[in-house]
Amino acid sequence: MARLGRHIGIICLLLCSVAIAHTGFAQTLVSGKVTRMDSKTPIENASVFLNNATFGTSTITDGAYALKNVKPGQYQLVVSCVGFEEHVQTIMVGNEPLKVDIQMMPKVTELRGVVVSTPADWKRNYELFKKDFIGTSENSKKCTVVNPHVVSLIYRKSKLLLEAYSEEFLVVENRALGYRVKYLIRDFKSDKMSGIISYEGRALFEDLKGSEHQKKEWKAKRDEAYYGSPKHFYRALYTNRLNEEGFQVLNFSRQLNPRRPPEELLQKMLRKFANNRDSLNYWGGLGNESRYYKENLQRVPLSSLAICFKTENPGIFALSFQRLLYVIYTKKHEETYFKDFYRPLDMENFEASVITPYEPYVFFDMNGTVIKNAPLYEGTWSKAKLAELLPVDYVPDEPAKTDIN
Repeated sequence: MARLGRHIGIICLLLCSVAIAHTGFAQTLVSGKVTRMDSKTPIENASVFLNNATFGTSTITDGAYALKNVKPGQYQLVVSCVGFEEHVQTIMVGNEPLKVDIQMMPKVTELRGVVVSTPADWKRNYELFKKDFIGTSENSKKCTVVNPHVVSLIYRKSKLLLEAYSEEFLVVENRALGYRVKYLIRDFKSDKMSGIISYEGRALFEDLKGSEHQKKEWKAKRDEAYYGSPKHFYRALYTNRLNEEGFQVLNFSRQLNPRRPPEELLQKMLRKFANNRDSLNYWGGLGNESRYYKENLQRVPLSSLAICFKTENPGIFALSFQRLLYVIYTKKHEETYFKDFYRPLDMENFEASVITPYEPYVFFDMNGTVIKNAPLYEGTWSKAKLAELLPVDYVPDEPAKTDIN
C-alpha cells in the first residue's frame, strides 16, 4: 500500500452536495470504435459493456459502439470478442459525452490445467458453488442457472477449499429482482477454513421482460436489496447522509481467542480422531469456542467527516480505518444468527455488519462500488450473494421504508 500522500493528495473533509440516492443524474453518451491493434481494421460484433452495470452493446460493421444514458461515476469498460484478448479499461463518466477508442490484440491461447472429475463429483461441487455464489436466500430460490456446465470446479478436500472459473458467461435468470445476469467467473474461492468467500469476474445485467405487475414487484425487491446494503452505505457515507439514511458507524476492536486452535489444526484433529469419541468431543468443543474475545464496541457514532475523504482522483473517495468498523442499519431487523458475530445484549437486533480492511484505506466511487482494497464483510452484509446483486448504476426512486414499528 502506498503512503497516504500518494493516494489521498490534498485531503479535505467531504462536504458533497450531490445526494446520489435522492437526486436525478445527468446522462452521458460513451462511444468509440473497436479496431485490431495490428492492422487497425474494425472489429464487428465485439461485446462492449460496463462491468456490473446495465449498459451493454455490440460493435457494428465499422467497429463503432455507443452506450447511451450512462450515469456519472467510475466504471470498468469491458470489450470482449472471440479470438482477441479481453480489454478492460477504467473510465470516469461525467456530464459530457466520452469517446473511448479501443485497440484489441489477437488472443494468445493459454490453457488452464485440465480439471478431471466424475459427474457425481461435479454435481456435489456445483451444489456447494451455488450455495456460496448465488446464495440460500428467498431470492436465490427464484434464480435459474441457464448453463451450469460452463463452470469448472475444483475441490481441495485437505484445505476445505472450493475453486471455480468459467471461460464463458454463466447466465443466471433472477426472477426475484427481474435481471438476467451474465457473469464471467475469473476466480472464485470458498475457503471453509477461514470462512471467507471471494470472487472476481465481469458481469452484465439485462432487465427481464415482464408484466407491469411483475415489474412493480421487481422494483420493490430491488429496493429491499439496496437499502442497508454496502452500496447504500458507501453512497450515504460520501454524501454525508449516514444518519438520514439510517446508518450508525462505530469503532470496534477484538482479539483472536487463544483457547481456540487454528481452523486447519482443528480439522486435522477432527479427521484424525473421527473414531475416538473422547478426543472427538474434546476437539469439537474447542471448535465450538468463539473465534474472538476481548471484543470492545465504542458506542459513540462516527461521522462521515471523520472517516471519509476525497482523493486526488475526481469521484473517488477513501474510507479510512483506525480499527474495525461496526455498521448498524437502524431501519431493518436481523433475523439470522451469526456464531462469531459480536452483538451487545442491550443493543436492539438491528441489521449489523463488521468491515475488516486489508489495508488502511478502502477506495470507492460515486456509485458506491469498492474499486481498490475490497474489505471483508461479516454479519448482515456477508449474506448477500448473486441473488441480491444489483447493478452499480441502480438508484431507488423513494426513500427507504422501515420494518421498525
